[in-house]
Amino acid sequence: MVRRDYEKDSDTIKNFIQEFYKEDSKGNKIFKYAEQLTKLAHREQVSLYIELDDINDYDEDLGTAIVNNTKRYSNLFSDIIYNILPEYVQHEVRAKDALDVFIEHRLMMEQRLRRPNEHKDSKNKFPPELMRRYEVYFKDSSLCKILPIREVKAENIGKLVTVRGIVTRSTEVKPLLSVATYTCDQCGAETYQPIASMSFMPVDMCPSEDCKVNKSGGRLYLQTRGSKFIKFQELKIQEHSDQVPVGHIPRSLTLYCRGENTRQTLPGDHVAVTGIFLPLSRTGFRQIMGGLVSETYLEAHYIVSLNKAAQDENDSNLLTPEELKAITQDDFYTKLATSLAPEIYGHNDVKKALLLLLVGGVDKNSDGMKIRGNINICLMGDPGVAKSQLLNYIYRLASRSQYTTGRGSSGVGLTAAVMKDPLTGEMMLEGGALVLADQGVCCIDEFDKMADSDRTAIHEVMEQQTISIAKAGIMTTLNARVSILAAANPAYGRYNPKRTVEQNIQLPAALLSRFDLLWLIQDKANRENDFKLAEHITYVHQHSKQPPLQIEVLDMTVMRKYIALCKLKRPSIPASLTDFIVDAYVSLRKEARNSKDMTFTSARNLLGILRLSTALARLRLANIVEKDDVKEAIRLMEMSKDSLNQTLEHRGFKPPSINEKIFSIIRELAGDEKTVRYEDILAKCTSKGYNPHAVDDCIEEYEELNIWHVNQSKTKITFALNI
Repeated sequence: MVRRDYEKDSDTIKNFIQEFYKEDSKGNKIFKYAEQLTKLAHREQVSLYIELDDINDYDEDLGTAIVNNTKRYSNLFSDIIYNILPEYVQHEVRAKDALDVFIEHRLMMEQRLRRPNEHKDSKNKFPPELMRRYEVYFKDSSLCKILPIREVKAENIGKLVTVRGIVTRSTEVKPLLSVATYTCDQCGAETYQPIASMSFMPVDMCPSEDCKVNKSGGRLYLQTRGSKFIKFQELKIQEHSDQVPVGHIPRSLTLYCRGENTRQTLPGDHVAVTGIFLPLSRTGFRQIMGGLVSETYLEAHYIVSLNKAAQDENDSNLLTPEELKAITQDDFYTKLATSLAPEIYGHNDVKKALLLLLVGGVDKNSDGMKIRGNINICLMGDPGVAKSQLLNYIYRLASRSQYTTGRGSSGVGLTAAVMKDPLTGEMMLEGGALVLADQGVCCIDEFDKMADSDRTAIHEVMEQQTISIAKAGIMTTLNARVSILAAANPAYGRYNPKRTVEQNIQLPAALLSRFDLLWLIQDKANRENDFKLAEHITYVHQHSKQPPLQIEVLDMTVMRKYIALCKLKRPSIPASLTDFIVDAYVSLRKEARNSKDMTFTSARNLLGILRLSTALARLRLANIVEKDDVKEAIRLMEMSKDSLNQTLEHRGFKPPSINEKIFSIIRELAGDEKTVRYEDILAKCTSKGYNPHAVDDCIEEYEELNIWHVNQSKTKITFALNI
């Protein structure tokens, strides 16, 4: 390895900062960094970002050296700027802080105590770290490869790397000691100690000439007002779900942010971070326990919040014209829906709804009003109808997704938890599954097994798309712009057609109304369907792939690119469709009023139609919603409602009689007991609106059927069978 000539590199860096320029459209030279030095000198700017693209254009060899030994060159840049910065001062800085006043007083004191023959500069006594009022950071080349967190290894130590991930934890911004100032209790001299690491050993004996000559052994005391502190924040990022191999645990990386790089992100934000990968040196007892193993961290230099649209735009550029033409042929809507989980037989309308969930509608944000564009879907059905398989496929297909189960998730696990930082003991915020799935999909399986207290935690997320936290003195709002795909079983394991929809679902109306589509998938006995399903399953089991279909199935990568391309569109609904949409909603409300077993219909269903319509327009890569889009959205909504009521219609189900209703009340009142008091039955039934004669008729009818026996005094009813 060739030894670098750092003196030569220092001259190159100095020339680069002063002479590098770019020409504008008119041909004028713009000295990019010289202009920024003027702003640094006048305190108009704090951070100076050195772009490696500019350095590579000026001297490619220097750019390679900076990437391989970033920490050394960061100090070189800081020292050179410190030396040449006085040349760029054009006027005196008016705004002064406490540190300016402190240094000014010390300079005046030095001049007063200086001997007549001394001509040295008083500023040389102060360390450069104390005098610098700027920060130097590097911005990686635009051609650099963004590494997954699990690929940042030992060979990257000391190098400039760029990683992307999701912020899972962030601490409060704290002051970090950069230069410690001590005062001697004997001679009054001040001593300065620059601190470069996370821990340091304080100086205790005075090193001044007076104390050395007099041998007084003065002790030093830390002077916080004269010390320099910088802002410090610790973040933890976790790799994206698409970067985690199957069966592996997501890796995480600790970030140390200083100065202007603090307060750039919140938990749940997707970021790309450029920084120096460094080992964390232990001291004291931790060094003895740790042995040769060292922890690592990334010293952040440049943090970019990854906008979902911008990232998807980069992904969509990879879609070739041939692939786009193959997708957008005739009946591409059915083709895309068939390509969703092709190994699962049937469920065509459900797959179309899930396709619209992946594409999503258009958010409305204006004048403080926010209407969500994300689509929420609940799949409810009998065991063995591939609900979990559909969820698993959507989880793998979506670029940003989280998969949880109802019994294995708590309220704070879904939203956000307040935890204690092991280093500082302070409370810190850690995002849950919904925060980590921001601008993506959160799949929740076994939704019905979730406790009611935990289920209410997602009400705010499903409509307002935010999570409000007020715990342990931390009051903040996190973004959770997420589509929720839930799968649940009916209340009694299988859907019971003899019960009403409300009795089968047993979810609160406040939650059901937040789902745009509630789909019931039933396992009905049908000879033709069962034969085709059995053939399909045996073929998949034998060949580990779906049977050959009439429509060519699209690859998952192509699907992901096309969905990303669809999300770039923001279609609007023309005024000509207003009356049609209003009439459709009014007819839905009319049907809900006339039918006793229909699901809860509210104004949210109207917004659901609008969301589905805009998603269909996005799927066509159109900017205007057409009438056919609205018709298809209404059809999907009616199909989802019909799936809840078709069993009742096909089996000729009639509403239960008065005696059957009273019998249900008595059975619920009995519970596990075999005996019920007549007084309790009468009180319960009359409170429900039934008269005593109807209660007596019911008791007589079921006594004749030998369901129960009534004693002679007619005060007790005893069940004959366990019903």
